[in-house]
Amino acid sequence: MDILMEIPPITRAYVVACLGVNGAVQLGFLSPYHLYFNNKLIWEQKEVWRLATNFLYFGPMGLNFLFHFLFLYRYSRNLEEGSFRGRTADFVFFFLFGMGILTVAAFFVNIIFLGNALNLMFAYLWARRNPYIRMTFFGVINFQAPYLPYVLTGFSLALGSPVLVDVLGIVCGHLYYYLEDVFPNVEGGFKILHTPQFLKRLVDPAPLTEETRPNEQGEGPGGFDWGDEE
Repeated sequence: MDILMEIPPITRAYVVACLGVNGAVQLGFLSPYHLYFNNKLIWEQKEVWRLATNFLYFGPMGLNFLFHFLFLYRYSRNLEEGSFRGRTADFVFFFLFGMGILTVAAFFVNIIFLGNALNLMFAYLWARRNPYIRMTFFGVINFQAPYLPYVLTGFSLALGSPVLVDVLGIVCGHLYYYLEDVFPNVEGGFKILHTPQFLKRLVDPAPLTEETRPNEQGEGPGGFDWGDEE
């Protein structure tokens, strides 16, 4: 339980939801047919839960599930503890932005589960915000962090996963990166994405006062150590 509580809140909630849904499917309590994205069932049968549940299921338990789930956990946590540290509402907005864009895309392409695309979106943004980190993939491939999404896509291809899912995640991640990190900083640019105030009031921690400010300096960002970063 202590290990679970060390995970930042949004990543923790998503990890628990994913494990719960995938475990329920594995044990036979849920069927993937009740989870996948189907716009006809959403609009005509009002099965609106499919807008969320299609992001929670990663397929049958196996190497493909383990690969995508662990990388989702790693880069979601790295973002929440890194560039979104102390900005929980902004991270939730980033999360919702990605889910919204991917859901719109799902109306035009034949993809029924979007969790892996969300995975690539997280990895893409983390990689662009940490461009000088050198990485080793399973101790075999050495590369700079910005190449990470394409390495993951190649590995997905090797596992037999649909590459279109990964491409959508990369496109979605780049769209957020451009709107949030690039366009506001070019000449004549301005900030387009704004986290709603109600979201900040809902999830952001209250500002520290002299009475509540800790005496000891907190620890820096953590992350799941799978592969090496130099």
